Amino acid sequence: MNFSAFLAEAVEIVWGLPLIILLLGGGIYLVAISRLKTLAGFFHAFRLISGKFHHKNDNESKGQISHFKALTNALSSTVGMGNVAGVAVAISQGGPGAIFWMWVGALIGMNTKFFECTLAVMYRRNDHHGEIQGGPMYTIIEALPKYLHFLAYFFAGAGLIGSLGVFNTNQMATFMASNYSIPTHITGILAAVLLVYILMGGVKRIGEATSKLVPAMCTLYIGCALVIIIMNFGNVADVFALIFKEAFAGRAAVGGVSGLAVIHIFKTGIKRATYSNEAGVGSAPMAHGNAKTSEPVAEGLVAMVGPFIDTIIVCTMTSIVILSSLSPAELQESNGVLITQIAFMKNFGMAGSHLLGISIILFALSTVIGSANYCEKCWDFLFGGVPIMGARLTFALFYASTVLLGAVSAPTDMVNAMDIGFALMAIPNMIATIALAPKVKHKFDEYYEKYIRKSAA
Repeated sequence: MNFSAFLAEAVEIVWGLPLIILLLGGGIYLVAISRLKTLAGFFHAFRLISGKFHHKNDNESKGQISHFKALTNALSSTVGMGNVAGVAVAISQGGPGAIFWMWVGALIGMNTKFFECTLAVMYRRNDHHGEIQGGPMYTIIEALPKYLHFLAYFFAGAGLIGSLGVFNTNQMATFMASNYSIPTHITGILAAVLLVYILMGGVKRIGEATSKLVPAMCTLYIGCALVIIIMNFGNVADVFALIFKEAFAGRAAVGGVSGLAVIHIFKTGIKRATYSNEAGVGSAPMAHGNAKTSEPVAEGLVAMVGPFIDTIIVCTMTSIVILSSLSPAELQESNGVLITQIAFMKNFGMAGSHLLGISIILFALSTVIGSANYCEKCWDFLFGGVPIMGARLTFALFYASTVLLGAVSAPTDMVNAMDIGFALMAIPNMIATIALAPKVKHKFDEYYEKYIRKSAA
């Protein structure tokens, strides 16, 4: 068995029924325990993000970055190639019906993100550099019994794999090689050098970079996608009808109509939703754990906005662009980001390729930066107290080397590697989130009465 076959087999194992039950079943449990009351704080979250609402003790609270920068840090690793290439992969592997299950995963994921990110602020502490940190590994150490502390190290180890920027660099390098004849290793080297510079500046430099990249890339990409949707508006209703029909008809890209095909579509949609918005994976809590706030629930509500922007808005727009522009035969002619490129070129000509190229560079860079932030937190948790290994430069060089590796590797291998890492991260994170959910519910009820109900009155 070669390495590619091993990765493909490993994905099938880790993304089996038990993990689907943990993510979806756990997510449904969190929906039940919250009774979706958390959605009442959705618009309150935008007031927090915009700075129009402050808590009395926020200025004296722990944390290094604002609500907005915490959200853009989290979005920088989610609003990325998963929205451009990941949606195309979902459609090519699972058919249009996979998009429906991406939506389901995102709606449940919004609530899951609220719980996991609230916990990250509730149980944060200083790391080896004296900086305040939150995330599943700290939540597990601080809140769960000692016999479960091994899950913290399991999560951090899995995070070193799942947070690598290999897929994003790979897709960017593939696009640049295909369209501009730039060798993949050159793209990889340039990305690696830029990344080392940003990582050496710590969480504040990362926050500065993502707070500028995320709004710019979202504006450019969403603007282009909106124009294409308007140009193909007559097909939009048919696209939605196709998505709903194929979600239950069982006609996947693998061919045929059967119960197995429905399961394949379902798993493909859930996997791509998980990769797209990372709900339940435990990555976003590491970003939101840095927020300067005195109210853990407030940061949980801000985090809830992430899957909505990422999957419900951006991924949906990508799916409409692809399905309203391309025939089933055209979908099978390519894979990943090149499918989205064909759709852009069909509507804008060569200008579409260049516009998408700019979006891809911004998406890939922001995602790699955001993922590097997560990977560094896992690295520091495991090796922060070890001489040389705990140095920021050591990690920066390690991560840069994986970025270069991703640029020159096979695309399918990179997708499978990310899927494996995400699956392994989700296991300890969801166990901790489910176990501690009642404490979050109690905190939310107090916050709701104190702030949300009063502001709504």
